[in-house]
Amino acid sequence: MTVETYPEKLAPNIQQVVPFLWVSNLNASLRFYVDGLGFEKTREWIDNGKLRWCWLQLEGAALMLQEFSPERRPPGKLGEGVSLCFQCKDALAIYHAALSQGLQPQRPFVGNAMWVTILPDPDGYKLDFESPTNAPEESLYPIEK
Repeated sequence: MTVETYPEKLAPNIQQVVPFLWVSNLNASLRFYVDGLGFEKTREWIDNGKLRWCWLQLEGAALMLQEFSPERRPPGKLGEGVSLCFQCKDALAIYHAALSQGLQPQRPFVGNAMWVTILPDPDGYKLDFESPTNAPEESLYPIEK
């Protein structure tokens, strides 16, 4: 048996982690992420005149999206059990911006000393937008009337 050695630190080699989300309808996902949340499409792969894959960027966050071909789509609900946690300066601002775009974010609450608002994408991937707060744990954001 041989003992493998590994470098003590990998950090200098890692530049970014970018979630790769397989989606059922790329156009619907682009409407949600680009038109709704303000992401910008910065890279794309077009095959036979059809957009097949893209890289989306919003400030320090990035995502890759690719549409399943009908014969390769797995059974069941996409996105189930997957949460992407976006660390923000102001999650409440994200909540209000999402509402203004006609999206339906969850009412913000305080969890783990952070305001959290949750927004599912068209395939059920759960997007958590979080920012630090001193508000009491389990507080609910007041609903404006």
